[in-house]
Amino acid sequence: MTADRPRVALTMGDVAGIGPEVCARACVDPQILAAVNPIVFGHPDVLERAVQLLQLRRSVQPIDHVGDAETSDDTITCYNPGSDDVVDVAPATVDARAGRAAYDYLVAATHAALDHQIDAIVTAPLNKAALRAAGLNYPGHTEILAQECGVSDFGMMLYMPPGENVLSPHGLGVVHVTLHTSIRSVPDLLTTTAIREKIGLMQQFMQTMGCDPPRLAVCALNPHAGEEGLFGNEEAGIIAPAVVAAVADGLNVTGPLPADTLMQRACRGEFDGVIAMYHDQGHIALKLLGFESAVNVTLGLPIIRTSPSHGTAFDIAWQGTARMDGMQQAVRVAAMLARGS
Repeated sequence: MTADRPRVALTMGDVAGIGPEVCARACVDPQILAAVNPIVFGHPDVLERAVQLLQLRRSVQPIDHVGDAETSDDTITCYNPGSDDVVDVAPATVDARAGRAAYDYLVAATHAALDHQIDAIVTAPLNKAALRAAGLNYPGHTEILAQECGVSDFGMMLYMPPGENVLSPHGLGVVHVTLHTSIRSVPDLLTTTAIREKIGLMQQFMQTMGCDPPRLAVCALNPHAGEEGLFGNEEAGIIAPAVVAAVADGLNVTGPLPADTLMQRACRGEFDGVIAMYHDQGHIALKLLGFESAVNVTLGLPIIRTSPSHGTAFDIAWQGTARMDGMQQAVRVAAMLARGS
């Protein structure tokens, strides 16, 4: 970490989406600059185009090495580990060149973090169809990060800081046992071991956020927590044993509880962390409550990675209207984690 502020990489994501705009806005935001020293990982020509679109009155400073980055009041530092062909990508289009570039930016930032050249990564959104068009068959950021970091016990979490919609003084985290997969495949992917691992990851994260001991709750998979086996037996056969094992290890965890009421209870301050069984079980509730304030955090990595909860937003990309609230919140959480790491 730098002496005064953590050095944070902002990966540009898919250049056809709103990533370049929100990165550019973030790099001139006084609150962000007071918290971190940002370095954009992306193409400087694309970043310059976003700066001009937004009339930010900053110049883009390309660098050849991450270690060359220097703080300046009138420049935005940009490191380009990708190809120049991304400059010709049209806005709001699925393009293999954009998919490859987003991957290159993320991988380069990951290795810079592993090498301690930067303190954290905040990722702008990528487009999964563009990744696939480039021959990169990853469901998203999380799986790429886990592969590059060489970890198998990892989790995707949404975190909402304390506020009007989250009454826990340390905020609310929701980690997902399964990630980007079909609903049909979820029951077959659930295991007691995987659920117990995610309980442990949530425990560690909330402790890092100053919550010790955290109060954790585990979602049921089926409506009414299976209604004593009437709607399914995953609760009794898979989920409950993970909770029992965690309690035996001294964790403050309960479940499986019906997801429809559990999320409301958690937001009211009864729990600090929730373990959801699948993507939308956790994402829908938190995004409904705080789309701009929810932050995606990858758990289980040896590095810090956060991101806004929104996507590439092709419908508004390169119109100069994209808000950076989500990026701002993601940077704040990254800075908090970097200072506590």
